[in-house]
Amino acid sequence: MKDFFEVLEELYKKVLLGATLENDNQDYVFYLNPAFSEQDGSTATFSECSHTFGLQGQHQPSSVNLATSSVAPVHLKSPSQMISAHEIKLLQLTVIKVLVTRILAVETEFRAKEKYKEIIKILLESADIDSKLICMFQNQDKLLAHMAANCLALLLYFQLKEKITLSNSWIAFCQKNLSEYSESNKVLYCLWTLTVVMKEIFKDTCSQKTEILKQFLTPFDSVFEGFYNSLFSQHFESHQDTSKTVNSLICFLEMLELLTASRIHLELHCTCQRIVFLKPSCVLDVITWPIQAFVKRKFIIFVKKCLLRKLGEDLCRGSVPSFRPPDCHLEGDMLALADAVLQAVALGLLRTLSIHGKPSCFGGGELQPGCEQVAGPDHVILRAASLLIIKSLEIKFQNCASVTEMQVDLQRFMSELLTFLKPLLQPSLQSHNPCAWLSRVFIEQDDDMLEAAKASMGIYLTLTRKCEATESLTQEKELWNHHTHENGYNPHCIFLFFLKSVGFDSTVLLDFLISSETCFLEYFVRYLKLLQKDWDEFFTVCKYFDVTESNDSITICGWIASLIQDRRSHQVGLCPLAALGSHRTVHTWASGASDASSKPPTQVVMSKETPATLQANHLSPRQASQSLVDYDSSDDSDVESTDLCLANGEQTSLYQEAMQKIQDTVGTSGDKKEHSLELQSRPPVPKESTTPVSVDCAIAPESIVSEVGMSYRTVKCFDELQGAISRLQKKNLFPYNPTALLKLLKQIEAIYNKSMNPL
Repeated sequence: MKDFFEVLEELYKKVLLGATLENDNQDYVFYLNPAFSEQDGSTATFSECSHTFGLQGQHQPSSVNLATSSVAPVHLKSPSQMISAHEIKLLQLTVIKVLVTRILAVETEFRAKEKYKEIIKILLESADIDSKLICMFQNQDKLLAHMAANCLALLLYFQLKEKITLSNSWIAFCQKNLSEYSESNKVLYCLWTLTVVMKEIFKDTCSQKTEILKQFLTPFDSVFEGFYNSLFSQHFESHQDTSKTVNSLICFLEMLELLTASRIHLELHCTCQRIVFLKPSCVLDVITWPIQAFVKRKFIIFVKKCLLRKLGEDLCRGSVPSFRPPDCHLEGDMLALADAVLQAVALGLLRTLSIHGKPSCFGGGELQPGCEQVAGPDHVILRAASLLIIKSLEIKFQNCASVTEMQVDLQRFMSELLTFLKPLLQPSLQSHNPCAWLSRVFIEQDDDMLEAAKASMGIYLTLTRKCEATESLTQEKELWNHHTHENGYNPHCIFLFFLKSVGFDSTVLLDFLISSETCFLEYFVRYLKLLQKDWDEFFTVCKYFDVTESNDSITICGWIASLIQDRRSHQVGLCPLAALGSHRTVHTWASGASDASSKPPTQVVMSKETPATLQANHLSPRQASQSLVDYDSSDDSDVESTDLCLANGEQTSLYQEAMQKIQDTVGTSGDKKEHSLELQSRPPVPKESTTPVSVDCAIAPESIVSEVGMSYRTVKCFDELQGAISRLQKKNLFPYNPTALLKLLKQIEAIYNKSMNPL
């Protein structure tokens, strides 16, 4: 004879393996039906539990032969062997959860899946399980309450998938608890359950996910707004126990992210999806509350994701439709959010951020005794706050008609941002080119750095177009250039600082172009188009960089001397020029450099050229969320237009093949000859000097810096990138069509050659 607990254990093991169940469905429902009674948490024997668990008024299954009325209680030898009703409930919830998980799993065998479905449907119809699970939310045992919420969420999702009407008891429970904010645990479990269901819908790969989500959200569409207003109107500092408020904020923020993400990724138009945009000040006010730093961090990152439209990207597994009906409110809502951010900054938002705090520790919040605590600002908040401002300005300027208003706002908010960053970046920005702020703040976060660079370029292009329309740009060219540098948004400075940060390494650029994890392709194409029209300004900026490098002669002299000494002592043939390319220094912006010679800096022969080779750590296989195929590169297109499309099936499959073969292809010896012939077929990058580099400290720094100009190093990097892309394209290993990109790179090379050889 098997007892109650052993039957559940055996059932759990079978379902875990996906085995087909042979007994009658009612037999399994009897053991899976949890009961809610006053004895929750009390210890009971198996026979006592059998009176409590099971369907009310239903006979026990004959196939199991468990007759509690005629069987004496089982007396276990020690208290440690006693099985409590609490443990049986946990096992029941676990089996139900595994059953639903197996139903949703693709790999479950069809016959077993149908059996599982029948059992769950009977349980839902006859056991009133929703109400029983909701009652468990009040249990003092947090593990039981958590398991009940998790189990209920999966059952709700099962009902949505099977088009079963949700129970009125569940809908009434949510509507009652979300009508206004309270510190009850019911609110937390209600929010948590709703969030889990929405996550499951997002992860679903079926094409009906939009209809499923709409069915789920419709009963709560108006309730969410009331809860939003009630929660964020709390006076946080007046609460004695703030832990429940913090938990509610975190839970609701996660649900807000899913609601907003559903607007971006799914064709669904509900009022609850616009809550954040209709009243953005509520979310921004939390950042100013006297609340823990991690809560502020979560909220500021949430707003950043809203502005970048990057919410929910890690949850959407299925394909996103290429063409969806436009959201007529989205652009206006984005503008409202950007205006709210700028208004909050004007009111002192940056001054309320907790920048200096304890460093994050792996595995806990405290450092072990004897470990040194590295002081420094919270770079996560620094990056998020900086990107908030620059992206908000870009969005606002896209909808602003007055050039004067744009210039005033730019001066005001960029000055606020740079003032905020100066004491936090070492060395300080006070004596350096203000445009260096971007690469220094975002150097450890590639995706945010490129988003900020793209937004900064968008501001520059918008202002340029507006000024050209009013003919004010040509009349005040020098004043305009000074304005771009002073406010840290000159696109040429930003791009050169980016190249310097990666050591002018073309393989890094190739890695960015292949990966779909950043917006580098869009940013790079827009910059190359700008470079075609603004070459003279780029060349002027390069001369400024060359002069500032020359002025930093003491640092460079000592550095080269150490390299030479190391080479002599260890017989290592290290080329100083090659080392210069990877040496990262921050350079001052020399305002007096405008008097420098207008002649382009002479070039020096670099060490023997080798084809670009990809490092293994640069090309780890990545699953692209979308592949980029083609973009507009016509000569008469706007400089900021970049039309990015989804890849077709053939090009997507090429991406997987490319990731496996690309490393061996780019660096093979056979490609050296191929690359050499390819370079001979087009005008080479000039090499104007073959004079060996002197190692005399008195002249080496000046001569090296003056001969190896920024423009030459940039174009040489482009040339190496062009060769690597061409080789991959010939072998059909590039993940998208790079023809237009190669055309842009060749045009830049032609412009450079013409400027070097005007005759």
